[in-house]
Amino acid sequence: MMTRLNLRAFVAYCHDIGMAALSFPIALWLRVGTDGFAQYPNDWLVGHTVTLAAICGVVFWMAGLYRGIWRYASLDDMLAIGRAVTVGLVVFLILVFIATRLELLPRSSLVINWFVLCALLAGPRALYRVLKDGRLDTVLRRDGRADQVRRIPVVLVGAGDPAEAFIREMDSRREAPFAVVGILAERAGRVGRQIRKVHVLGTVDGFQAVLKRLTDAGQRPQRVILTKDDIDPPRLRRLVEEAAAEGLTVARLPRLTDLRDGVDDPVAVRPVAIEDLLGRPQAVLERDRMRALVAGRRVLVTGAGGTIGGELARQIAAFGPGHLALLDASEFNLYTIDMEIAERHPGLPRTAILADVRDRLRVEAAFEAAAPELVFHAGALKHVPMVELNPLEGVMTNAVGTRNVADACRAAGVCAMVQISTDKAVNPVNVMGATKRLAESYCQALDLVERRRPGGTRFVTVRFGNVLGSTGSVVPLFQRQLAAGGPLTVTHPDMTRYFMTVREAVELVLQASVLGVAGEEPAGEIFVLDMGEPVRIVDLARQMIRLAGRRPDVDVRIEFVGLRPGEKLTEELFHVAEALMPTAHPAIRRAAPRTVDAAFLARGLDEIVEAARAGRSEATLLLLRHLVPDYRPAVPEPAVAAGE
Repeated sequence: MMTRLNLRAFVAYCHDIGMAALSFPIALWLRVGTDGFAQYPNDWLVGHTVTLAAICGVVFWMAGLYRGIWRYASLDDMLAIGRAVTVGLVVFLILVFIATRLELLPRSSLVINWFVLCALLAGPRALYRVLKDGRLDTVLRRDGRADQVRRIPVVLVGAGDPAEAFIREMDSRREAPFAVVGILAERAGRVGRQIRKVHVLGTVDGFQAVLKRLTDAGQRPQRVILTKDDIDPPRLRRLVEEAAAEGLTVARLPRLTDLRDGVDDPVAVRPVAIEDLLGRPQAVLERDRMRALVAGRRVLVTGAGGTIGGELARQIAAFGPGHLALLDASEFNLYTIDMEIAERHPGLPRTAILADVRDRLRVEAAFEAAAPELVFHAGALKHVPMVELNPLEGVMTNAVGTRNVADACRAAGVCAMVQISTDKAVNPVNVMGATKRLAESYCQALDLVERRRPGGTRFVTVRFGNVLGSTGSVVPLFQRQLAAGGPLTVTHPDMTRYFMTVREAVELVLQASVLGVAGEEPAGEIFVLDMGEPVRIVDLARQMIRLAGRRPDVDVRIEFVGLRPGEKLTEELFHVAEALMPTAHPAIRRAAPRTVDAAFLARGLDEIVEAARAGRSEATLLLLRHLVPDYRPAVPEPAVAAGE
């Protein structure tokens, strides 16, 4: 019996036996007083104390007091203690009566013993819960089970605070939709315990066995709900696959970031998103320094209507800038983000600037009007095949547009410009990547120049990979194809990409900006966000099919269509000539500069502008190769059959 107890349950069991032994002399002393207590023989006291402790040890174990967790002690646990103590004292009374006819034992002392032992057992549990929660009402709540026949049976993943809160809310709401039939823990230590009378049936890795056990008991769940947002990604992916194979859907509770976005129900179940399966650990951010960087300053964001620019605008607005200027070439996108910021931060002074970064005079006029102190340059053309088909537009927007913004920053005396770059700028095989690398080079060169000038503008370049859900990315494409019934089109079975969420990317961009503006890193270096491990696109497609409740290659086909113009199988975050070095933040690294003379780049960009405006594509691309020697245009590959 004892070998099945985990350490915490064993400690609780020993505690309760000790309290049972202690309760007998305390109750007797309360009944007869100090003088009367001194008259009892020691062997009589020891015998009765040991007898009561032994009886309680058996009764408490059989009553299941150690399947519960002290952290989640409730009124039902207290009632269970009262019942167990009653049974234990009744058995003690019967045995002592048979053995001694209750000689020397006052009958009323047993009533006192009941109250003493209940207090000694329930008191520490209640105190522990109150100390953990900082409130008393959680202990006084009962674990209701009414009206659960009509509810959807679910299994929770995670045996912690969110699981306890979810069960408590389901118990307290008359119209609650779910009935929790079991819990899966990440660690084996809590298996066999209870949270509000719901059993921890096994670990996440033992999901199949738990499902069979519940099915045999007539309690087969219809859904799996994640109560933790930091489950190991491979384990979570395996759980989703196993659940999908059994016809079960997987959902999750809101994360803390969801609650920051205004979700007011902490137990509102929502579908598992593809970013949940990436399972990237939450980076610890220096929010005070990020706020200090932005608060009270005039900030301008280019490309403010795009995915990255829009999220930059949202997070910057939350830090209380003195003025926020939103610049974009798309009227609709600019209108949308401007209205969103107005609704979320009605008191924030802001300006919506409809402008194209390729127009040098318009950019200069916008900077003169907005007078920014910080500039975040997210405006760019980022869709690889589209830029490949329209190379002159890519050159003018990504390379020349960045130069226009950077030169305007210098002329306006901006404190710092943050340039958003991409992993496609490393060993580029497409026009988009080459133009972004040229933009990187220009900003690096200016940073070296400006660092030597007192009060010069800092140029901070931040490079990262794909953003989940961004315009033109693969996730929205797969979602549209799923809605149409498939197939999902994947370019190549071996294609991989780095992914992170837009929120995380922008948070780390702001964190890198803190490091760059503070001058804590050498001039001209590029900050590179830690993107984790690359993800195979075909695996991403299969996971999205499973999350939709369908079976890959059975309900929805995956079709390989070959690389598109300008695509390559894998992306890189660092060039071989860029030494990888750490920064003060573990989620941000820096690449040693590969710098080019600023005057040389300026002359080259002048030539590119002239050729592009004249519509001379071959001359423009030749100049681009000259300025970006690593640029090697990709040769399109044929489609790969699904079976290859």
